[in-house]
Amino acid sequence: MKEKIKELVEKYKTKNLEYYFHLHENPEKSYHEEKTAAFVIEVLKKLPLDEIKTNVGGFGVTALLKGDAGECPCVGLRADMDALEVTEATGVPFASKNNGLMHACGHDAHTSILLTACHVLCDLKNELKGSVKFLFQPSEELTPHGGAKGMIADGALENPHVDMICGLHVWPTIETGSIGIQPGAVSAASDHIIAKIKGVPCHGSMPEKGRDAVLCTAATIMNLQQVVSRNISASETAVVTIGHTEAGSRYNVVGGEGYIDGTARSFTDEVHEALQKHIVRVIEGTAKTYDCEAEINYMVGYPPTINDEKMAQIARSVAIKIGYKAVTEHPIPPTGEDFAFFAKERPSIFAHLGCRPKNVKSEDMPALHNDKFLPDQESFPIGVNYTSNLVAEILK
Repeated sequence: MKEKIKELVEKYKTKNLEYYFHLHENPEKSYHEEKTAAFVIEVLKKLPLDEIKTNVGGFGVTALLKGDAGECPCVGLRADMDALEVTEATGVPFASKNNGLMHACGHDAHTSILLTACHVLCDLKNELKGSVKFLFQPSEELTPHGGAKGMIADGALENPHVDMICGLHVWPTIETGSIGIQPGAVSAASDHIIAKIKGVPCHGSMPEKGRDAVLCTAATIMNLQQVVSRNISASETAVVTIGHTEAGSRYNVVGGEGYIDGTARSFTDEVHEALQKHIVRVIEGTAKTYDCEAEINYMVGYPPTINDEKMAQIARSVAIKIGYKAVTEHPIPPTGEDFAFFAKERPSIFAHLGCRPKNVKSEDMPALHNDKFLPDQESFPIGVNYTSNLVAEILK
């Protein structure tokens, strides 16, 4: 089977790049992926699929392939489709045509890889002992309101029942030819913290007449930096960052309002819950200490993505069998990923596809969300080969 898949991957290599170039040139932001979805549907309609559903959880698309060798089980394959509000600076001929939008996180690569895997698996239809459901997901980037929950609510994992689900993400710190595969947490819970601090403004020369929201805002930011160090075990990983703040109105006025905007990241459900409790406590307590009031909007975002142990073992053995290096302990940054919602519903594996050219040092490779990020195109057939072989192995 692996040799046949290898031949098919080579057969569809040109189509893979055509899909990638088109998607990269035509990025659409979260909840606006109408043309992207239309392109995906156009490709899928040309294939011998058993069912295509549109507008699943927004502009999501699902497609079902029933293998001729049996009905069960059903494997889900997911790719995300949305782009970022980033102005591209790569200078490549296929750069974004949509000003201020760019596929800076590789979702164009994910979608083109899955479309190509769909070609490969359709050609293997008579040998598949089960079904494959392809899930093209919108709005991954828009935490806490990503597209995975909407697709699940619209029945993407049912009819037929999806037994396990697989996903991947291009990863610029891993060299092309290697795939990051490990059990446990592979992305962080990602929450959004907004708080308004309300005081009473007065003349700067008479601060006793007011309640200083500027001072309270500054103290709140400082106190939040102690949440992790004094409330979370040193054996756990978590981070609280306030990335945006505003306070006051002019130099000689005691400010009456302050504003903080930040994020909290963690890797376990227990720490995720604890962070929210302590962050709210610190903001409320600090406001009370400075005789101010706090309005808190704590938006619980994506949970951590947890890879199933058995699925990770299968994926690792597949990667090695087809000639790739399986990186089992690469550092996982606390980025959010709403594949986590699929992983909470079904046993899953979320892999990191190395996409750094072999002649480029890790420190010289543009990061995800960078305006110069481009994954190595040589990684795409590796993604197709890995995905197709993984499905064949699971269904076997």
